[in-house]
Amino acid sequence: MDSVKFFFDFGSPNAYLSHKVIPAIEARTGANFTYVPVLLGGIFKMTGNQSPATAFAGIRNKPEYERLETSRFVARHGLTAFRSNPHFPVNTLQLMRGAVAAQAADVFVPYVETVYACMWERGLKMDDAAVFRAALVEAGLPADRLLELSQTGEVKAGLMANTEAAVAAGAFGSPSFVVGSELFFGKDRLRDVEEEIVRQAASAS
Repeated sequence: MDSVKFFFDFGSPNAYLSHKVIPAIEARTGANFTYVPVLLGGIFKMTGNQSPATAFAGIRNKPEYERLETSRFVARHGLTAFRSNPHFPVNTLQLMRGAVAAQAADVFVPYVETVYACMWERGLKMDDAAVFRAALVEAGLPADRLLELSQTGEVKAGLMANTEAAVAAGAFGSPSFVVGSELFFGKDRLRDVEEEIVRQAASAS
């Protein structure tokens, strides 16, 4: 089958948690997840959505349940490195442009691993330009090249095109997944994603 599209923004802890579980799904199914960097703020603007922290503010019991559900997911998958980012919410515009730049510079995989670790394992303030650059340098990534590329019209347009494509596919947040033409939202739908991968593979054989 064709690859599964994973629309992600580094600012979403649930996208990070999905990222950590995806390799096991790929191993079990033989599917390949294609990571598509998007700007979550752009998706919110295009769809009229807003962050859960804003949308559910003041709702009794829901934030507590969300934290409980996250702790269950972390425990189920042994994601002991995960921690909340004390600087949340983080402006991810530079991070997401950097992801598109990393694709052009052929360092996308290590870039994604580095930024996710800095955001959701090390708790760094990644919308601080100095912190961001230092993290890239520490990881052995071409920091100056990525920063230069991220300011080009091509990269900016690429991120916008990805974001528009996500919305066109039905996305309203991150993480979102598209299997064939089927959309799934949220880390708690990964089991459904896997079942759909298997179903489509069987129907194609």
